Amino acid sequence: MRPFLSLALLVATAPQAAPRVPAPAFALAQVQQVPAPGAETSVPPPSAPPQSLPDAPVGSSSRPEPRVPAEAAEASAPPAGVRSSAAPEQGTGEVPAGEPSPVDDPSPAPAAEPAPTVETDSAPAATGVAGQEAPPVPDDAPVLASDGLAADAPRTTDARQQRLVNGAPLYNPNVSVHIVQKKRFADEGRHELTVYPATVQVNGKYTNHAGTAAHYTYHLQENFALQVMGQYNWYSNESAFNLELIDKVREQAQAASSLLLVWGAHAGVEVTPLYGKFAFLNNSLAQFSVVLSGGAGVGSTRHLIRPEVTNEVEGDSFQVPARFGDTGTKFMGSVGGGFRLQFGESYALRVEVRDLIYTARVDRVDGCNLADFEALEAARSANQDFASLNLSGSCRYEKFDGVDPKTRKNYREDIILGRDLVAEPSSDVLNNVSFYAGFSVLF
Repeated sequence: MRPFLSLALLVATAPQAAPRVPAPAFALAQVQQVPAPGAETSVPPPSAPPQSLPDAPVGSSSRPEPRVPAEAAEASAPPAGVRSSAAPEQGTGEVPAGEPSPVDDPSPAPAAEPAPTVETDSAPAATGVAGQEAPPVPDDAPVLASDGLAADAPRTTDARQQRLVNGAPLYNPNVSVHIVQKKRFADEGRHELTVYPATVQVNGKYTNHAGTAAHYTYHLQENFALQVMGQYNWYSNESAFNLELIDKVREQAQAASSLLLVWGAHAGVEVTPLYGKFAFLNNSLAQFSVVLSGGAGVGSTRHLIRPEVTNEVEGDSFQVPARFGDTGTKFMGSVGGGFRLQFGESYALRVEVRDLIYTARVDRVDGCNLADFEALEAARSANQDFASLNLSGSCRYEKFDGVDPKTRKNYREDIILGRDLVAEPSSDVLNNVSFYAGFSVLF
């Protein structure tokens, strides 16, 4: 009998003496509870409330006492009708029969390193099969944008946001697209005719000008064009300040400083260094450009000989208009810049500021120089006919001869005024800065 007991003892203690590898913590936590061998029940156990999974068993520091098979079976068998738990209580150091025990190690088992997760405000971390956590999320994976995340975090997109417009992801919130588009309407090779109904001088000190201008432009390139311009000032007069000097103190500005521009014509170039477009009225686009121009030409000038006066003849009063004398054509230059706003393909508005620069030297009035005025004054005093005088070929003496039938003004009285203008020849360079506003047609 003793040999059989010794053999049973060796069989029972052999599995416990073999070295074991510790099982992972998450595997021990998911071990299902099964009844011990030999336990049979005919009636299913009553349903018990859900209980949390027990902690992983901790190995005992001492090896358990060997038991004989009969005693081990009696100790492990549960009562009839009761389902036993395969997990031992904490601190007992016992394991169910047939289950491996952890390796005897005085040091505690290392804790399992938690898997990296990405916290979001939308949902908790997903779990995999058998209660295991989902694999870690890559760092470069897009996440849903939220207030708690950084402003530069990538965001998930839908099919509409991933749509390409001319090969560019314009609607993708994770892509910054910078677009430089060509001009909607090309100017190269086109003609442009511009009309300025009103041009007004803005820097008048001794003079005032207002008129109408027009120019023709041929666009050689998108940003370079040739230009021809003409201007006529239907109003040109000395300023109120200069007229007040004449009326009150019998003084006036030098003839060259108060020279008036009647008309001008010049040719030059126009460049467009900047252009762009903007939207207005919610659904319309307008194309604008900044233009710079320069050119040279000639202009006709005149000077005030006599301001407006009242003429009294035989008790009757007549209002005599101002008298101007022609001072000839002068060299003129032009520089300017402005803003061009194009609507559609054929129409545009222009707003510009131009400076007309012209030389001002007064040595002749109505073609007559100082010697001619001296001869005319002598003939007037002698009541002599001007046609018999030896005058220069350019002198238009008829401007200073005769009587106006409407106002009964004797023009011979203006000879002395014309002589005063050329008695001391003066010269200057005048800047006539004017504001231009008009419209143009492109074809």
